[in-house]
Amino acid sequence: MKSLSALLLITLLSFNLYAQDEPNPITTAAPFLLVAPDARAGGLADMGGATSADANSLQYNAAKFAFSQAQYTIGLNYTPWLRNLTNDVFVGNLNFSQRLNERSAWATSLTYFSLGTIDLTDDTGQIIGSENPNEFALAGAYALKLSEEFSMGVVLRYIRSDYALRVENSDLNRVNTFSVDINGFYQTEEKYYNNFNGRWRAGWNISNIGPKVQLTGSGDESFIPTNLKLGGGFEFILDNVNSITTTLELNKLLVPTPPIIDRQTGEIIAGKDDNVNFLEGMVQSFYDAPDGFSEEMNEIIWSLGAEYMYNNTLALRAGYFHENEMKGGRQYFTLGAGFKFRSSMLDISYLVNTSDVNNPLENTLRFSLTFNLGDLYDNY
Repeated sequence: MKSLSALLLITLLSFNLYAQDEPNPITTAAPFLLVAPDARAGGLADMGGATSADANSLQYNAAKFAFSQAQYTIGLNYTPWLRNLTNDVFVGNLNFSQRLNERSAWATSLTYFSLGTIDLTDDTGQIIGSENPNEFALAGAYALKLSEEFSMGVVLRYIRSDYALRVENSDLNRVNTFSVDINGFYQTEEKYYNNFNGRWRAGWNISNIGPKVQLTGSGDESFIPTNLKLGGGFEFILDNVNSITTTLELNKLLVPTPPIIDRQTGEIIAGKDDNVNFLEGMVQSFYDAPDGFSEEMNEIIWSLGAEYMYNNTLALRAGYFHENEMKGGRQYFTLGAGFKFRSSMLDISYLVNTSDVNNPLENTLRFSLTFNLGDLYDNY
C-alpha cells in the first residue's frame, strides 16, 4: 500500500509540477489528458493547436482534420514516463482519421496511461497482491469546413480513471465520465510576399468540458482539466523544397483557483469560493485568483516553436515551453526530427529541462509513427 501511495504522489506531482513554495496550486483529476502524446508536438514544446494538420490533431485541435491532405491517417505514439524512476510507466496513444469529402472529416483516438505493476503489502511488509492502476480516454471527433479557410470541430470523450484497489478499506474510486471539446482552425491559401510565399494558421480549442468527479469516498469533487488553447503561426515557403513554420501558443486551465482560507476560522481571506459546478468554474477561472489580475496572467502557459521542412521528407523542430515559477515553474527546450518514408513518417523528440523542477520526460526519447493513406498529399 505504501508503494502505491508513493507512486501516486510522484505521478500527480510530475503532472502538475508545482513548486514546493507555491501556496495556491491548481490541481485536477485525470491530468494525463493534458499530456502531448506524440513526438511531433513533443519537438515543438507540446504545441499543436495551430500547426498543420496531421494524424494526431485530435489531441490539440480536431478542426484541423478538415484540412488534412490524406484520405486516411493513422498515428501510433509511445511516451515513457518517469523513466529515471521506473521502466513500466508510459503513455500510449492511437489515432485514426478519415476525410469524408472536401469539407468534412471524422477521427477517433485512444489514449492509455499506465502506472505499471504495483505490489501491495500488509502491515508486516508481506506482498498480498499486485495492481495495475491506469487511466484511459476514448474520443471521437467530427470536423467541418465552414469556408475555404476556416473549420470547426467537436470531440466527445469518454474518460476512465482506475486507481481503486481490490483491498479492504480502500478510499479510491473508479471514475467514469464524459467530456466535450469545441475547437476552430484557420488556414489561408499560399500567398506571395515579395521574396517568398507563405500562409497563416491560427487555432483555438476548449477541451475537456465536463462535470466534476469524485476521486475518493470522502464525497469531495474534483474538476477535470478543462483547458483553453490559443495559437497562431506563419509558414515561410522559401522555395519548392524549403519551408520554415513558426508558432506561438497560449494555454490556460479553465478551472477555479483555490481561495486562501483562514485555517482557524475556515473563512475565505482572498479569492472566491471554488465549490461551484464546472460551468461556473470555467467562467470564474478568469477572475478568481487571490492575487488578482497579476496571478491570472501567471496562470497562462506560453510556448514557441519552429519547424523546418526539406522537400517534405525531412523535418527539424525546436521549441520552448514556459510556465510561471509561481504556478509550477516548468520551463524547457525541446528538439525533434521527422523522417518520411513513402506514406509513413517517423518522428522523435527530446526534452532539455531548464528549471529546477524535475520533469518526468527528462532523458527520454519520444517516438511516433504516422501513416498517410489514400489520396495522399504532403501533410507537413
